[in-house]
Amino acid sequence: TAREILKTALSKDKNIEIIGMAPDAFVARDMIVNLRPDVICLDIEMPKMDGLTFLKKIMRHLPTPVIMVSSLTVNGVQIIFDSLSFGAFDYIAKNTTSFDKLDVFADEIIKKVKQASRVNPTILQMRLQNTLKKSSTQTVSLKKESNKIVLIGSSTGGTVALEDFLKRLPSDFPPIVIVQHMPASFTNGFAQRLNNLCKMEVQEARDGDMLQKGKVLIANGSYHLKLRRSGNRYFVNFDDGELVSGHKPSVDVLFSSAAKYTSDNAIGIILTGMGRDGAKGLLEMKNAGCTTIGQDEKSCVVYGMPKVAYEIGAVNYVVSLDNLAEKVISILNQ
Repeated sequence: TAREILKTALSKDKNIEIIGMAPDAFVARDMIVNLRPDVICLDIEMPKMDGLTFLKKIMRHLPTPVIMVSSLTVNGVQIIFDSLSFGAFDYIAKNTTSFDKLDVFADEIIKKVKQASRVNPTILQMRLQNTLKKSSTQTVSLKKESNKIVLIGSSTGGTVALEDFLKRLPSDFPPIVIVQHMPASFTNGFAQRLNNLCKMEVQEARDGDMLQKGKVLIANGSYHLKLRRSGNRYFVNFDDGELVSGHKPSVDVLFSSAAKYTSDNAIGIILTGMGRDGAKGLLEMKNAGCTTIGQDEKSCVVYGMPKVAYEIGAVNYVVSLDNLAEKVISILNQ
């Protein structure tokens, strides 16, 4: 049923050709070698070999952009994040019981397949290599106290980029607020994962949470997240408004609120992702005196959001993901 739903959805776009459907990983292996697809949609739950194991084999031997298809279980969410670390391009939630809301599903999977087809698989393969090394990430140290806050926006490829960045930060790092484009059913699981990997405390934001040193807040996938200020303290509030820049939560909403309340007390960072969400808000932050950073093209899975931000003059510094933590620390230590 899941394969038929995918076939029906993707067939709605005349520019996408479905060149094969496989019932298990062993059949898929032979088909991939012979047909050399541009993109693979891979279920996590398959007979004979699970999708995560098969993904590793694909990325080792014939790196190809892979979109993982998963049920919305707690365990499934965590496996999705594992798959992104092992080189998957993106993911999509499946409904294997009916064809309800097929148009919405089709729009999403078509957009992701087209974007995946334009990605350099070598960038994705590097994720697997870095993950399998299992080397400890060296923490960058702060030399002095800072009253700044850090705001980050990201989309496709952002989960792995955020993990890489946050793992390098010390436990006494200034407060961080993150908008990552992600379904509401995934954001709490993502926060839990980061909390287990990082020295800082990471949690899904709650309405009214105060920003604190050593704490990271991840935007809830159902609401826009806005920054507000009371005296010398910063808080976050939910906003259940319409989509902004095509998203809710929107990076633009967070960055625009920061521009209003933080002046030069904030650092705005825009990471890998499709589209232009965050660029306008980052420009507002820069014009308000904030320091702004955009991820460079080479280290992005999708050079969309940072590219637009750079083109409109919203970025003070263009930095690779490997050097991002060190750059932010150097700004804080000034």
